[in-house]
Amino acid sequence: MASGDFEAGWRILEDLTSNAALIQQQVLEEILNRNANTEYLGSFLNGKFDKELFKKKVPVVDYEDIKPFMERIASGEPPEILLDSPVPELLISSGTSGGKPKMVPSSTEYLDKKLFGQTLRASVMMKHINGLNQGKWLFLQFMKPETKTSSGLVARSYITSLAKHIQERKIKNDRYSSPCETILCPDIKQSMYSQLLCGLVERDEVVIVGAPFASTFLNIINFLEDHWKELCLDIRTGHVSDWITDPSCRNSVSVILSKPDPKLADSIEQACSASSGKSWEGIVRKLWPRTKGLLTIVTGSMTQYIPTLQYYSGGLPLLSTVYASTECFFGLNLNPLCQPSDICYTLLPNMAYFEFLPVNSKHDDIFYEDSTIKENIVELVDVKVGQCYEVVTTTIAGLYRYRVGDILKIIGFYNNAPQVQIVGRRNVVLSLGPDKTTEEDLSKALKKAQLHLEPFGFLLVDYTSYADTTSIPGHYVLFWELKKKEGACRVEELDSKLMDQCCCILEEYLDDIYKMYRHENAIAPLEIRVLEGRTFDTLMEFFIAKGSSLSQYKTPRCIKSEEALELLKSRVVGRFFSHKTSF
Repeated sequence: MASGDFEAGWRILEDLTSNAALIQQQVLEEILNRNANTEYLGSFLNGKFDKELFKKKVPVVDYEDIKPFMERIASGEPPEILLDSPVPELLISSGTSGGKPKMVPSSTEYLDKKLFGQTLRASVMMKHINGLNQGKWLFLQFMKPETKTSSGLVARSYITSLAKHIQERKIKNDRYSSPCETILCPDIKQSMYSQLLCGLVERDEVVIVGAPFASTFLNIINFLEDHWKELCLDIRTGHVSDWITDPSCRNSVSVILSKPDPKLADSIEQACSASSGKSWEGIVRKLWPRTKGLLTIVTGSMTQYIPTLQYYSGGLPLLSTVYASTECFFGLNLNPLCQPSDICYTLLPNMAYFEFLPVNSKHDDIFYEDSTIKENIVELVDVKVGQCYEVVTTTIAGLYRYRVGDILKIIGFYNNAPQVQIVGRRNVVLSLGPDKTTEEDLSKALKKAQLHLEPFGFLLVDYTSYADTTSIPGHYVLFWELKKKEGACRVEELDSKLMDQCCCILEEYLDDIYKMYRHENAIAPLEIRVLEGRTFDTLMEFFIAKGSSLSQYKTPRCIKSEEALELLKSRVVGRFFSHKTSF
C-alpha cells in the first residue's frame, strides 16, 4: 500500500469490521487446522478440528499454565509441542503480571500480522490528519539487547523483533527520521541522543513526534533538557559527539548531519535557552513547528501522564492509535484526533480469535472457578455494550485461550467489531508505565519491612499507595500509619535511618521489572510518607460518606480519588526516601 493511499487501507478496515463473525470463525479454523495435532492442543482435541470441542475441552489459561511449554521450546525442543510452524525467535514481554519477563513464540505469520496492523494504523492517521505523507515522523524507539536461550534460540523484545524484521526484509523506512541503525543501537543513551539529533537536523520536515508510551516520551523530554546544548553544538559544527561510539549508529547519523548548520543551531538554541530554567511549556511545538500531533499511548496506566504531555506539547493532539501487546495486536483507534477521555480501540477480527470473560464495573469476580470459566466466556461479536471483560486470545503463534490480563469496557461497535476502552490490568495496584506492581507484590514487600520495624517497637497500622507522576521520573509513594507498641507514635521519635532502610527493603522485594527501571533511573526512589494517627479512620469515614458500606469497606491499596489523596497529603508528618542505588 502506498504511503498516501489511505483509502485502500480504509476499505480493508470496512471489510474486516463488517464481517467480524465470519472472519473470527475463519481465524479459529485456520489455527486449529494447523495446530490441532501439536502436543498441547492434541491432548485436548485428539487431532479433531471442531470449534465446539475446542471451546469445551481447551482450558482458559494464564502464563504460568503454559510456561513449561515455553521453557521446553527455549531449551531446544521442537516447536511442534505448541505450534506447527518454525519458531525463529522468542519474544520477551514486559512481565506485567509476575514481575518476570514472559517468553512467547514468534512466527513469520505473527510478525506479518503486526506489520499489517501498523500499515492500517498509518491509513487511519492519514485519513484524519492532512499532510502526514508529506513529512517525517520522529518516533523514538529503543531496543533491549537480545539474548539467547540455552539452546541458542534468540530471545528479544517485540520492538527489536519488528525493527529487525523490517531491516531484514529491506522494507522502506523513509517515513521515519530515525535511521534503523539508531533504533537498533543497544546503548539507550546513544540511541536516544542520535535519534533526537536526526530529528532536530530535520526539524522542518517533522510532522509527527512521539514514542511508544507516554512515560517513555517524558523521559525523552528530560534527556533533551539535559543535552540540548550538546545537540546544538553538534549541529553547529557538523560533528557527532565523540561519545557516540556505536559504529552503525554513528555512521547513519553522520549521513544526516552532513555539514555544519549554524543557523539551525541558533534557532534550536533560542527555543531551548528561552525555556531553560523557566518553563518548557510547549517545547515540542517550538522545536518541531510543523508537528501535527504527539503519537504515544495515553490509555491504561498511561492516562496519568496526559496533563504533563499536554503541557510539553503545547496542546498538540495526543494520538493514541494502537492497542497491542507482545502476545497480540488487538486493534486501532479509528478516530485518532479524539480527546484522550474518548479514546477507544476497534478490535480487528483477523488478528486472533478473541473471547471475553465478563467482570463487573469494579473488576471483581474475575477469578472464576475452573468449572465455570467456560460457561461465562463469550465470543467477540456477542459482547454487550457497557459491560467490562477480561480479554482472552488464541493466536497463530501458539497461544490458546490465553488470559492477557487486560480489562476492557465495551463502549460500542464499528460495523460489527467491538470498540473498547482499556480500563486497567487484572490485579495491578501500582504502575508508572511498563512496571506493574500487584497487591500481592506490595504485600510481600511490606511484610519484610514490617519485620524490620517490629524490633524497634513500631507497628504498621495500615497503608495505601499511589504512583506520583508530578515529577519526572515518577516514583512510588506509600502512606503509612504507625503506632508504638506502647503509647502514641510521634514523628520526632522516628529514626530517619530506620525509615530509609524500610524504603530500601520495600524496593528490594519488589519485582525484577521495577528494579530494572529503578536501576536505569527511569523510576525515582520509593518514598514512605508517615501519617498522623487515626488517619485511616478518617479515610474510611470519607469513603463511607461517598456511599461505601461499613460492613464491606476495605482500605484501598492504591488511591485513585483526588479528594482522598489530598486528605492523605494533608495529614503527612514525615517523608522518607530509599537511598538504594544498586539492584
